Amino acid sequence: METLNTLTINCGSSSLKASLFLADGQRINYCYRQTPDQKHGNYHAKAFEQLLDDLKISLRIDAKSSKRQTLLIGHRFVHGGDIAEAARLIDANERSRLESITHLAPLHMPSNLQGVDICTQAFAHQFKLIQVACFDTAFHHTLSELAYRLPIPKALDYRRYGFHGLNYANIAQQLTQHLGATANGHIVIAHLGNGASLCLIKNLRSIDTSMGYSPAGGIPMATRSGDIDPGVMLELAKDHDYHALSELVYQKMGLLALSNGESSDMSALIESNSAHAKFAIAFFTRQVRATIGAYAAKVGGLDAIVFTGGIGEHSALVRAMICDHLEFMGFKLNIEKNQQHATVLSNMDSKPILMIPADEEAEIARLAYSFSHL
Repeated sequence: METLNTLTINCGSSSLKASLFLADGQRINYCYRQTPDQKHGNYHAKAFEQLLDDLKISLRIDAKSSKRQTLLIGHRFVHGGDIAEAARLIDANERSRLESITHLAPLHMPSNLQGVDICTQAFAHQFKLIQVACFDTAFHHTLSELAYRLPIPKALDYRRYGFHGLNYANIAQQLTQHLGATANGHIVIAHLGNGASLCLIKNLRSIDTSMGYSPAGGIPMATRSGDIDPGVMLELAKDHDYHALSELVYQKMGLLALSNGESSDMSALIESNSAHAKFAIAFFTRQVRATIGAYAAKVGGLDAIVFTGGIGEHSALVRAMICDHLEFMGFKLNIEKNQQHATVLSNMDSKPILMIPADEEAEIARLAYSFSHL
């Protein structure tokens, strides 16, 4: 099988990350983050412009060359709909299907599709393109009906999908080397970032997760509320049309609302001395801790906890506040290791507490490469 240059595209709600896996084994990472002054502009289009400029150097694109090499591009798609496949080739039919489900993740799917179109325009004349959609929802297709069913009439056909699956899948593949046989036990992975969720796994497969039908559900996030009383949504719907309510749900809730508008950025809240910032952090960590406790109650105890994502990897304070009061389940955080952001964060007499950096790009590249024979 031919060894190909593989590009991964990961459009988040407030960032564009990409990695170029060159045929010679080299990996080059790119990251472009939204700044406060870009909130209302076409941020992703500008980020892609910069990425394309950077790639011209890395891919050694020669406009005079007539040889068309193959370029494999894997795109993260937040939502795959009802399909169980972890990845699909993006042809005309698949692109049309993806466009038809953008309403399931309106904060992410338009930019995910935009990435496909921009790559087509930028590279189709220079390379033989193979573009692959890799789905965040696929990892959770192992959920039982007890986990995915919502307490609404079944005929309405809404269910829990779950998200962040590409990172959960990547971490699951690493757990055996860190935990040995314990990797097959009941483990909570806490993906904490701008978007945040938790996943309960058993035998390295998802058996429960906090996000539900949409990426707005579960625990509070930067600007998303997480789970909220349906009665509140009914009252809000009286005074907001769909678009206004959608903007409120995805852009104006969560940490931003809990801090009384001070910031949606956890690092900024941690640096602040305001009572509003401290409240937002306490609320967030309490909800994460409550979800961990709920999972323990569902399965009769946990064997390990893993932190990942921007907050989970970099905030010792947040990890400490979450682990506070979890000693009754056998989890004891080592203060020094926590401050050092070590891989193993737990005491010797504790069940394992780990920190594993998110690497969705590695999983996207792995999935995309399965299409390299085309």
